Amino acid sequence: MSGCIYVALDTTDLVRAKTIATKVRNHVGGIKLGLEFFMANGQAGVREMAALGLPVFLDLKLHDIPNTVAKAIQALRPLDPAILTVHAAGGRAMMEDAKAAAPPGTKVVAVTVLTSLDGSDLAAIGVPDDPHAQVARLANLAREAGIDGIVCSGAEVAAAKKAWPQGFFVVPGVRPAGGDAGDQKRMMTPAAARRAGASILVIGRPITAAEDPDAAARAIEATL
Repeated sequence: MSGCIYVALDTTDLVRAKTIATKVRNHVGGIKLGLEFFMANGQAGVREMAALGLPVFLDLKLHDIPNTVAKAIQALRPLDPAILTVHAAGGRAMMEDAKAAAPPGTKVVAVTVLTSLDGSDLAAIGVPDDPHAQVARLANLAREAGIDGIVCSGAEVAAAKKAWPQGFFVVPGVRPAGGDAGDQKRMMTPAAARRAGASILVIGRPITAAEDPDAAARAIEATL
């Protein structure tokens, strides 16, 4: 089951990212490189990480007009990431163009509602629905746009999978039982998220901040 775990290397430090990835490589299915890593290390840093032999999830959460997002993804094509994120809130045309611009083997997935947001946060930005309803709406839009799947919390993945059986579901905000919540508001344990329908689990600090990242990854893998 380790293949469903992607470790989130949310750091600007290339050496640290490579060290952690090397330690956990036998107990994870891939590595997630986000905005802070990419801004610090660019495409060259992504290529160095890819050279370790693990699939790369490039989590840039692109959100702009369709033409700009398409050109940005075209610029990323040489990296050939396994997974790439855009924001579902960018709309159907943007998601369609993103999928068309991506390499054939890249799964394009749309971020629905960030796991750091809850109902009160959505209300503050003018979204009257609760996270479940908003995720359902954006998941349907993503499916109609022809992309591969969505990013959602474990709390919404079961309903999303029921509505979209062939979808690819990325679940972040995953924490082992008793783990520190950090800035996550809608969490679930790895085993529960997997049972609910997650295709992959994105796990960061419970592994990367552990005294022994490899032992932490193995312990999470054992729960699956």
